[in-house]
Amino acid sequence: MVDLSIDGVDCFYESVKILEDVRFSVKTGTFLGILGPNGSGKTTLLKSISRVLKPRKGAILLNDADVYKMKTREVARNMAVVPQDSAIAFSFTALQIVLMGRSPHLSRFQSESENDLAIARQAMEYTGTWRFADRLVTELSGGERQRVIIARALTQQPKILLLDEPTSHLDISNQLEIMDLLKQLCIDKKLLIVGVFHDFNLAARYCDSVILLKDGKIVAAGKAAETLTSESIKNVFGIDVIVNKHPVTDLPYVIPISKPKDQQQRTLSVHLICGAGTGSTLMKILTDSGYNVTAGVLNVLDTDFATAEFLKIPVATEPPFSTVTEKAQKANLEMIRKASLVVVTSVPFGFGNLQNLEAAVEALKRGTPTYIIDEVPIETRDFTQGKAKALFDELKSLGAIFVTNQHELLDMLHVSEEKARMANGASSAHHLKPGRGSRKII
Repeated sequence: MVDLSIDGVDCFYESVKILEDVRFSVKTGTFLGILGPNGSGKTTLLKSISRVLKPRKGAILLNDADVYKMKTREVARNMAVVPQDSAIAFSFTALQIVLMGRSPHLSRFQSESENDLAIARQAMEYTGTWRFADRLVTELSGGERQRVIIARALTQQPKILLLDEPTSHLDISNQLEIMDLLKQLCIDKKLLIVGVFHDFNLAARYCDSVILLKDGKIVAAGKAAETLTSESIKNVFGIDVIVNKHPVTDLPYVIPISKPKDQQQRTLSVHLICGAGTGSTLMKILTDSGYNVTAGVLNVLDTDFATAEFLKIPVATEPPFSTVTEKAQKANLEMIRKASLVVVTSVPFGFGNLQNLEAAVEALKRGTPTYIIDEVPIETRDFTQGKAKALFDELKSLGAIFVTNQHELLDMLHVSEEKARMANGASSAHHLKPGRGSRKII
């Protein structure tokens, strides 16, 4: 068990103050994420904790002991660092790199023992790197090399792991692989992990707690859902975002909002039947692409309603936890009547919102093209004893267009848009062209 306390720390680079009165505490088994804009002091904070930059004021405490009064070897046995970029120019094997993590446990001229090798092998097996133990580290990919560095850190047998943007140079697949590994370490090995990140959604997905830094001060701290709000992100980063809860993980996810320059106005208008956060990203993409968008029927507390309100999208609404009333359904159908097409997202259907699906059927019967985003099988999100499934089957029989994801939908919308534009151009040309036998008027 270990507690890490940052007690009123001020840090300087020469005469420039970088951190001011930073204070927080974290315990064993916690994954803490630190976020903030460039220059906010994130890396400086890690340097201060790891004894690279001594604070001018305050203290870094490890179980009530000041780390700057501890011996270097003792600190290294408790704390390991995974840097942002581990440039290794020499041709060491992966195993040789990992064995370097045993240095704090060896005397000056002592060689690694069988026990040290066993500890290194265990760390490499845990991180999936033992299979290339004999390969030169310079021949490894970025993700493989980063896992080797994590294995080296584990070989120190630390209680605290400090990470400085450990996934910044990796592709998305390797990012998730490394973050899954780190989260599992936190759980299995009861490590206290403090990491600097620049990706809101990675931090929200993996961190138990989050600290937001701005100008060297802590602006917000707490659980990710409490800390990563649109207001706090606007305050720290100066950008507008929508923060929703993921419909599957129930974790917050952040969608940056920005209006593109020279936005092209589209001919088609789109009505979304959505809910539970399934329409938020699509609303942003469609409005950014110049489409006129409406949505409904949505409950006022629904995350899609919050997104629509932020984007100023007209919505047919009901009060929180209410079923769709006749009045709301009438407003919804009126929006559908004015739309060029209808899109139904992979929203769960219960008896409270089943009327939305009935509205899609009615729209299709009246000849309004209807697209169904079928990312999640209807059987897994039908809570109406099969009534939603029956309506889906009816939509299919009426000619609804089923797509697997929103990217496929957007491709099809662009094709429809071009056809509509060409049709409008042909219609305009027909009206402008003099008919046979007509006289030219000057």
